[in-house]
Amino acid sequence: MLLAIDVGNTNLVFALVDGREIKTRWRIATDPRRTGDEYAVWLHQLMELEGYGRGDVTQIIVGSVVPRTLHNLDVLGKKYFGVSPLVAGQGAATWPISLDVPDPSSVGADRALNAIAAHARHEGDLVVVDFGTATTFDVVGPDGAYRGGIIAPGINLSLDALVSAAAKLPRIAIAAPADDRVIGRTTESQMLIGVYWGYIAMIEGLLNRLKKEIGGSVKVIATGGLAILFDKHTDAFDAIEDDLTIQGLAMLAEGSRQ
Repeated sequence: MLLAIDVGNTNLVFALVDGREIKTRWRIATDPRRTGDEYAVWLHQLMELEGYGRGDVTQIIVGSVVPRTLHNLDVLGKKYFGVSPLVAGQGAATWPISLDVPDPSSVGADRALNAIAAHARHEGDLVVVDFGTATTFDVVGPDGAYRGGIIAPGINLSLDALVSAAAKLPRIAIAAPADDRVIGRTTESQMLIGVYWGYIAMIEGLLNRLKKEIGGSVKVIATGGLAILFDKHTDAFDAIEDDLTIQGLAMLAEGSRQ
């Protein structure tokens, strides 16, 4: 069984994958100082709760946008699972797609992995919208090549910046507004309207510009934890893929065994 590890700027996701079926997943806050031993204690307890043991893991792959985490995850794999982790984009796990940008090394692992999985699951020109610490829009050609995209602040990042910079504004939770009205009657409702509907407007506006620039028919794939939240009030997405990055890791690991 594969242990796929997706290292984001905010969270790490550990997933057990059998073939391309995700059996279970766990999430922990990203902290480059966390040691391999600490990961092991936390992970082994969760695995046991789900009925899995260390011997079930025969392969490990890591996709990371936080390079400082790689050493300790390498220690985790070798010391506690007897497996040398693959690193997405390196060695046997080199990218099977073209990164058609001036500096391919600058493309985040998560974005390349999303492109791999999206192309495998959908045909034609694609735009992948990933709601993470940043909200990214990635353009994938019909041949699977990554062709660039857009990076925007994530919605939680935007909200944190707003609250931090304005002393009297309260901290609110991100949620879909109860209705379509955009005249808020309280400070909290005005903030929610501004953040939520402002984000919807940004998503729709950027996608319209991307589609015009790409030309022809374009399919939009949304992924990330907040994708479903925004899908409630926009028809901009053609499909929601909850675990696109993990699926990309599984496909990359599968390719390394062939």
